Amino acid sequence: MGKMVVCGPEMAPLGAAIARELDEPLCQARLERFPDGELHVSLPERLTGRDVTMVQSLLAPAGERLMELNLLADACWRARAASLTLFLPYLAYARQDRCTRAGEALGGEVMAGLVSVAGFDRIVAVDLHSDASLGWFRAPLHHLSLGPELAEAVRSSLPASSVVVSPDLGGAKRAERVAKLLGRPLAIVHKTRGEHGVIVHRVLGDVRGQAPLVVDDLISTGGTIAAAADALRHAGCVPPLTVLATHALMVGNAVDRLRAAGVTRLVHSDSVPTPELPFPDVVVPLAPIAAAALREESPRS
Repeated sequence: MGKMVVCGPEMAPLGAAIARELDEPLCQARLERFPDGELHVSLPERLTGRDVTMVQSLLAPAGERLMELNLLADACWRARAASLTLFLPYLAYARQDRCTRAGEALGGEVMAGLVSVAGFDRIVAVDLHSDASLGWFRAPLHHLSLGPELAEAVRSSLPASSVVVSPDLGGAKRAERVAKLLGRPLAIVHKTRGEHGVIVHRVLGDVRGQAPLVVDDLISTGGTIAAAADALRHAGCVPPLTVLATHALMVGNAVDRLRAAGVTRLVHSDSVPTPELPFPDVVVPLAPIAAAALREESPRS
């Protein structure tokens, strides 16, 4: 019976782009809200016998998006889809990837488990926060890392004297891969989180006189980037300051914080909607990358 891409209204632009790349029809679900706040999801088209790709990102508010995801998946199964693949551009709670004391919830694993109960045949996810998250899902997982595509987007414009920087020890492997792709040296900002925010201790590596390319998986409030930028300036880095991150969430006053930190350019994907920025940005589109991965592992490719 063929294939189809299904998404809700929030994911319509990305869903339509992926459908075009796959040359498959798009079915946009109807989401209605009852007076008491409950959601009602329905599909305007028949899915009988189709291999369906569902596009859903767990943006804020994550609980609402999770409910949408599970209702949409249930609607697909009740419409008699032959198979159901989830394309998950962003997983909320993924930074809660370890417990430091007894009685602490492991939010990332809980969220992945709640995604998994929808019964997907496979899941294609983008730049999950850590290696620990790769084992959380109860369906075959294809993990996409956008490091090569993001690095390529910035390659031609990097100054001759530049250094790739991880803003913390946890992201060192991610930054190291980008440094190898670009043939640039690597530095690491050693930080901890205190009660009042990020505390930077030192910069590991020689950065004096070099323009930094700070690499992270996501930007939330911008606190980590701002602290790293301050440490890099004190260590002798020079402008321009470029930031490379897959998920540009830009929560709260993140945009103002990055501007105040001296960020001159942001390279990111369209995994989440990003507000207008007061400095140049380069957007790496997810649709072609997602389509290539979905074709590779299609149930009936």
